[in-house]
Amino acid sequence: MVEQIITVSNRAGIHARPAALLVQTAKDFTSTIYLEKDNDRINGKSIMGIITLGAAYGSKIKIITEGEDEEAAAAALIRLFESKFAEE
Repeated sequence: MVEQIITVSNRAGIHARPAALLVQTAKDFTSTIYLEKDNDRINGKSIMGIITLGAAYGSKIKIITEGEDEEAAAAALIRLFESKFAEE
């Protein structure tokens, strides 16, 4: 299992477009992927789940991946967050 905490750094937070990018990326991997904010844990392959997290600018998100490609999955999701979802 890989766990990594990342900060939402794009000004608009996680809205529909970043959520769709996260889901598209997550679905490329066989690992189970979860995103956690506060006490909420959602399936990282569910666009509705991601949107309902309400992850605004500055929010701390824990990425949790588990499976045969867990390290690659975590790295791909972290890159999306670090790139600010190509919005800035």
